[in-house]
Amino acid sequence: MTQLRKPAVAGLFYPSNPQKLKDEVLQLLNTSVPFTKPQNIFGIVSPHAGYIYSGSTAAFGFNLLKDKKINTVVIISPSHKEYFPGISIYNGDGYETPLGEIPVNQETADKLVDEKGNIFRSIQGHRDEHAIEVQLPFLQSVLENFSIVPIVMGDQRQIFVEALANKLNEVIDENTLLLASSDLSHYYSAAEADQKDSIIEKDINDFNLEQLSNDLANRRCEACGAGPIMTVMKTAELRNITKSLVLHRTHSGNVSGDYKQVVGYLSAVFYGE
Repeated sequence: MTQLRKPAVAGLFYPSNPQKLKDEVLQLLNTSVPFTKPQNIFGIVSPHAGYIYSGSTAAFGFNLLKDKKINTVVIISPSHKEYFPGISIYNGDGYETPLGEIPVNQETADKLVDEKGNIFRSIQGHRDEHAIEVQLPFLQSVLENFSIVPIVMGDQRQIFVEALANKLNEVIDENTLLLASSDLSHYYSAAEADQKDSIIEKDINDFNLEQLSNDLANRRCEACGAGPIMTVMKTAELRNITKSLVLHRTHSGNVSGDYKQVVGYLSAVFYGE
């Protein structure tokens, strides 16, 4: 592969040494085992903070992917550093982590591009974005011979959620997994964060996309990757997949000891019969 997106947060959000990274991911997977294991998995929600904070929560979702026949993972991310109108699918050959290179599924990526210009191939949003990158070592540890479609939502308004969900419904097959990368509320007290984040937890557990959209719009809850979460849920809904389960929820204060300003994390799964 000639055009690779190099790691931007290795050594910051997770170890840059391949062996240390592999050991840490395996340890997280070994200690975060879901109490139930749905079989026909369509998508997951996974947090994207440093592994010390959200890695254990993320591992609950990734544990469900072991031994699954997943050829392509569509990773949908918010854009933390660049604002741009629309949805950017990485236009290079692959992403690189300390554990190796992961190819982009060019065929799927090209098919997702729409004629209106809402969804396009670009480097925009991908240069320094951590929300896709931190998911990759986990995927490399639980899957074999897979490709990715890295997507950054520069704009998470409903029009873009609908556009991406409709295209995904047209394009993806039964061996594709959707991954929404998102943290929850930011910098509230632990008590207030728990109140807000419990609303998202309930909406996801109920698979109530309309209520989630309403709660987010009225600021009863927050998620930096609200657009990615709603996109995965909308795509699932279009395919009559309406089973969901929150696997784990926590916040940064449980690690840092600072309960005055915390960031919330959640892992969830969407699955069929």
